[in-house]
Amino acid sequence: MTSQIPTRDAALALLKKYNTSESLIKHAFAVEAVMRYMAGKYSEDKDTWGIVGLIHDLDYERFPDQHCKKTEEILKENDWPKDLIRAVVSHGWGICTDVKPESTMEKVLFAVDELTGLVATSALVRPSKSVMDMKAKSVKKKWKDKRFAAGVDRSIIQKGADMLGVELGDLITDTIMGMREVAVEIGLKGDD
Repeated sequence: MTSQIPTRDAALALLKKYNTSESLIKHAFAVEAVMRYMAGKYSEDKDTWGIVGLIHDLDYERFPDQHCKKTEEILKENDWPKDLIRAVVSHGWGICTDVKPESTMEKVLFAVDELTGLVATSALVRPSKSVMDMKAKSVKKKWKDKRFAAGVDRSIIQKGADMLGVELGDLITDTIMGMREVAVEIGLKGDD
């Protein structure tokens, strides 16, 4: 018997059980939105992909030194489907796990996790403070400045784009488009 895919409400409740940081919750919403957007592009289930994006950093606030490993334990305890647990764990490939992204969903999560942070940081230094008027070109300019958003590992983003067989600019555009769907919730709608 396979486990049932949790509802978004259940996933959000679990996320908030382990996370109180506003920035981590906004990050979860951003990754969820991009995953939903990308699921549409790949003709996959938006709800499933979105839930994986929402929950991917479940353990990060309380167990940063056990990132991904603790999430795996928590999701198993909550009877999550094995493929969703694997997808979540694979986003830490080469950093904190040895689970290599193989499915398209896993590769997308791996690629966009760090990228949402770079897009968000790039948006905040724009006059509009918004993703609504942002283009990939703006993010690519910031990409070159290694001091800007220094915590974002650009090699992971590039590796993710390569695994997906997409151009970096296209991946950035898709990430921006996904983030626009939750611009208000993540504080990147701008002043209007």
